[in-house]
Amino acid sequence: EDEEIVAEIMGRRFFPDLIAYKTWEGFHFAGHEIRITEATDCYGAVVWPSALVLCYFLETNSKQFNLVDKNVIEIGAGTGLVSIVASLLGAFVTATDLPDLLGNLQHNVLQNTKQKCKHQPCVKELSWGIDLEKNFPRSSCHFDYIMAADVVYYHPFLDELLLTFDHLCKNDTVILWAMKFRLENENRFVDRFQTLFDLEMISNFPSLNIALYKAMRKGRMKT
Repeated sequence: EDEEIVAEIMGRRFFPDLIAYKTWEGFHFAGHEIRITEATDCYGAVVWPSALVLCYFLETNSKQFNLVDKNVIEIGAGTGLVSIVASLLGAFVTATDLPDLLGNLQHNVLQNTKQKCKHQPCVKELSWGIDLEKNFPRSSCHFDYIMAADVVYYHPFLDELLLTFDHLCKNDTVILWAMKFRLENENRFVDRFQTLFDLEMISNFPSLNIALYKAMRKGRMKT
């Protein structure tokens, strides 16, 4: 079953027939053809398999996780694929990442959502752990969903990442997080994450070494 679903997920990706002056990949999600421009010299501007897993889940579980008119923020949006799919599914989306990635992120989001979405998504800078209250004040920012794909890997900002999850997450916020396990660092982060949040694995793909989690604040997860 794992291999069949993984084949279906990866089958949503397609490549250009001709070599273009810009590197791009294509994807089929939410009834649309999505073209993503990548930057192969930048880690955050490439579509990783975890993003495809999360997009596939959003599309195939749209009744259980209905995004229509929901307020969604994606942290570490990278190329913007997850944000684009969430927008096409009816959400009001804020796609966030580091300043150096915003140009490409904005290009992809605009190219794939303009006049196609109920709510036009916005792109905003978010450096984990920095100026969170200034840029995302708790009093006025409420997100129904926080989405993240492949934000946990070998980097020195895991403390800041956990702080960002904590700041953005209200009592009724649902976190949907796709993660590829690589090194022991990832397991340690999951343990620390669980000191603040209840965590439930909702999909698992051993052939990709990727798990998809749902999380909420401690004591808020519905049975």
